[in-house]
Amino acid sequence: MNKVKVLIVDDSALVRQALKEVISSDPQLEVIATAADPFSAVEKMKQQKPDVITLDVEMPRMDGVTFLHKIMEQHPVPVVICSSLVGEGTQTHIKALEAGAVDIIVKPTLGTRKFLEESKVRICDAVKGAARARLKKLTKQGAVPAKKLNADSVIAPKSSSSMVETTEKVIVIGASTGGTEAIRVVLQTMPLGCPGIVIVQHMPEGFTRSFAKRLNGLCSIEVKEAQNGDAVLRGQALIAPGNKHTLLKRSGARYYVEVKDGPLVSRHRPSVDVLFRSTAKYAGRNAIATILTGMGDDGANGMVEMKEAGAWTCAQDEETCVVYGMPKEAYERGGTDLLLPLNNIGARLLRAV
Repeated sequence: MNKVKVLIVDDSALVRQALKEVISSDPQLEVIATAADPFSAVEKMKQQKPDVITLDVEMPRMDGVTFLHKIMEQHPVPVVICSSLVGEGTQTHIKALEAGAVDIIVKPTLGTRKFLEESKVRICDAVKGAARARLKKLTKQGAVPAKKLNADSVIAPKSSSSMVETTEKVIVIGASTGGTEAIRVVLQTMPLGCPGIVIVQHMPEGFTRSFAKRLNGLCSIEVKEAQNGDAVLRGQALIAPGNKHTLLKRSGARYYVEVKDGPLVSRHRPSVDVLFRSTAKYAGRNAIATILTGMGDDGANGMVEMKEAGAWTCAQDEETCVVYGMPKEAYERGGTDLLLPLNNIGARLLRAV
C-alpha cells in the first residue's frame, strides 16, 4: 500500500518537528516536507504534491484560512487544521471547516509538543481520514482501527419494558467529516413547527457552541448547544456538546436530553451510537433518523437498533458525501434501506414525520 504523503505547514519550528515525528511514526504515513508559511508551502507543493496538508491558522504573510480557500479553489487537497483554540479562534475554525477543511485538531497554547505526542493516534487517524475525503476521489483506506468500545459502555440496550406509548415525534441526526455543511443544508429545510431535533456532530470541545450559534442565525428554527436536562422542543435543534455524550430520555410523553461524561464510544465522544441507542430505547417507532457524511462506523449499530425498534431511517448517499463511511456502514449493516442525496434528506424527514 502506498504511503499517504503529508505536508506540514506551521510557523513554529517546534510544532513542525513534533508533528513530523508523530506522523512519521505511523507506517502508513510519510512526511514529504514541512513549511513555515503558505508561500513556502506552495514551493514545496510544486516539487511534490501531498495527499494531505496539516495547516496552522495563525501564520505570517498569509493566514491559514485564506490559504485554505486558495487550495480549494485551485488545486484541492485534503486539509487538516492543526491550530490553537484562543479567543475568537473557534469561529475562525468553523469558517475553515466551511472552506473545506476535512478535520480539526486543537493544540494548546502551552505544552504543545507533549500534547502532540500524547495525541498521536488522534492525529494519525485524522490524517488518514483526510486522505480518504471525497475532494476529487477517495484514496486508499488506512488500517482497520483498533478495537472500540460500543454504546454498552454508556447506556444499556433497549429492553421490552423500556417504552411507554406516546405520539410525540423526534428527529435525530448523526454526522462527522463534512457534516457541518450537511447539517446546515438539512436544518435550513426545517419549518418552525417541526419535531424536536437532536444532533451529534463529531467536533472538539468548544466548537459546538459556535457551530450552534452560527446555525441559529441561518435557520428558521432555533439551534443551540445542548445542556443537561434540556427539553426537546418543536422548532428547535439541540447540538451535542463536544467531549460529552448526549442521550435522548423521556419523562412521560416529553423528551429531554441527558449530557454526560463517559468513555469514547466507537472512538468518539459525543458518539452517534450513544444518541441512536437512547433514541431506540426511549422513542422507538416515534423516531425519525438520518446519518450523514463521516469517516468510520459510529452510528451504524445504533441505527440498526432504531430500525429494529420501528424508527424511520435514511442515510446520505455516496455521491453527495464528503466521506462515505458512516452512511455506508449503516446501510450495509441493515440500519436503513434508503440512501438519499443530501438536498432531499430534509424534505424526506418531514414526510416521514
